[in-house]
Amino acid sequence: MRILAFDTATRATTVALLDTDDGAAVQRRDDPVPGQRPRHTSHLMALIVEVLGDAGSGWSQVDRIAVGVGPGTFTGLRIGIATALALARAREIPLVGVSTLRSLALGAALSGIAQPEAVLSVIDARRSEVFAAGWSVEAAASSSSEPLQEPLLDPRALAPAALAEACARLRRRWLVVGDGAVEFRVVLDRSGAWIPEDNSQLHRVSAINHCRLASGLAPQSPNSVRPEYLRLPDAELSLRSR
Repeated sequence: MRILAFDTATRATTVALLDTDDGAAVQRRDDPVPGQRPRHTSHLMALIVEVLGDAGSGWSQVDRIAVGVGPGTFTGLRIGIATALALARAREIPLVGVSTLRSLALGAALSGIAQPEAVLSVIDARRSEVFAAGWSVEAAASSSSEPLQEPLLDPRALAPAALAEACARLRRRWLVVGDGAVEFRVVLDRSGAWIPEDNSQLHRVSAINHCRLASGLAPQSPNSVRPEYLRLPDAELSLRSR
């Protein structure tokens, strides 16, 4: 099965195509430099076309589309999901929505680094908050099995200090990844968790992990694929604070 996946929940635009039969994969991404605005609108379709071309695949050979449903930025999620819905309907390709946080955690769990008891995904939500979720990890899992086991922390938006306290209470050997882990490293260090170096690839959302998750999920009705905001959009929060 060939799965095309992409994510625009964070500042990055990431696209991948995975053939689950032979493991062949093609990945492309755009990562704006610090201070630069996300470029989902201008780069997403270009990266999709590039990935399909590099894989030598036409639309008729794509068996499933997977899109990251967040949590993440309001605008980014709208762009990614709207694109996925349009492609799935126009090409009559089955569609799957994938948790961006779970995908980030899967990449960390499959990395073989630190042999953690649990993985915590943390995305910078701005306004001094993070989006976070955590899972226990099956130490003996391989790249062909599901290493993420029991959910320990359901997806939520909260202050970094509150997240550090929650992790400490759960008493696990945590591996913490994501741009939120980098941004709030000093606070999250208090939980005793291990956070990779700032430039580690583990902190980057990768669409190849969306493909891996989507291979084990049932296709959804396009109308049921919706963004997981976890909180109100920034514009509405600003309006309510006035």
